[in-house]
Amino acid sequence: MAEEKSTMKAIRYASYGGGAGALKHVEVPIPSPKKNEILLKLEAASINPIDWKIQVGMLRPFLPPKFPFTPVADVAGEVAELGPEVSAYKKGDKVVGMLNFFNGGGLAEFAVAPISLMVTRPPELSPPEAASLPTAAMTALQALKAAGTKFDATDKPSNILITAASGGVGHYALQLAKHAGHHVTATCGARNIELVKSLGADEVLDYKTPEGAKLWSPSGKKYDAVIHCTTNVSWSTFEPNLSTEGKVIDITPTLKTMVTSILKKVTFSKRKLVPLLLSPKSEDMKFLVDMAKEGKLKTIVDSTHPLTKAEEAWAKSMSGHATGKIVVEM
Repeated sequence: MAEEKSTMKAIRYASYGGGAGALKHVEVPIPSPKKNEILLKLEAASINPIDWKIQVGMLRPFLPPKFPFTPVADVAGEVAELGPEVSAYKKGDKVVGMLNFFNGGGLAEFAVAPISLMVTRPPELSPPEAASLPTAAMTALQALKAAGTKFDATDKPSNILITAASGGVGHYALQLAKHAGHHVTATCGARNIELVKSLGADEVLDYKTPEGAKLWSPSGKKYDAVIHCTTNVSWSTFEPNLSTEGKVIDITPTLKTMVTSILKKVTFSKRKLVPLLLSPKSEDMKFLVDMAKEGKLKTIVDSTHPLTKAEEAWAKSMSGHATGKIVVEM
């Protein structure tokens, strides 16, 4: 087995609820890769809100599939072992991508990964930068595509609003929108205004001000699309700020979002609410990694934590106050 070891350190929880305090440090067998899988010696993993939402029980009874469960899917690591019929990689290759979401496994020293969701990590990207990309940057990319951006020469400048633009998904969405040539209005807390400006925002709203709460563009622009990266904003707040055929792309859709989306369709409204569920794609992952390699997509790392203190990273994510990404290093 990898490095002559047969066991590894990992983080698990055994039931729903409990937050960071329910994470347990365990020693477990190193898994073996099956067909079209590789075993990774992990270097870094990034935590996303969906990880602790699964622990809270928001996706029960579907996730996790069983207890105990080792959470987190976004990883960067080195290929330690090849499964049967794997020819795309060799031992020692550096890769980045997503683990099988149902199986998790990212908060550990080793993890089995499907080759279909892995891409080569260039030396220009550190493990924390690379591990930050998969879920957050891919969600941002797919949200902008859902809003009509093609990321090619046919894109025309639009007015885009990005809520929670200093967060994990938001800070990537802001950069991608500017890369596509859009005018971006961004919301964030007062402490992150200068950061959001430095990432390219044309206008910034402090969400705690009256104007910010109403999402009013400082220049009076109507939004052709909203990349909605936070929660608890009603359709009635968005609607007066949208252009005639404006869309709100909601990356954390609730049942209420789904109902409103359907109502917009059946009433033939030109303004639309679009629920977005991430669909992991290797071509999207490669596009993002190439952009990051070329310096066109920057990762803001809120904090890094060793695996021995993974519960600190978990608690930070649950607080909802991270700027950029939270990373665990192995």
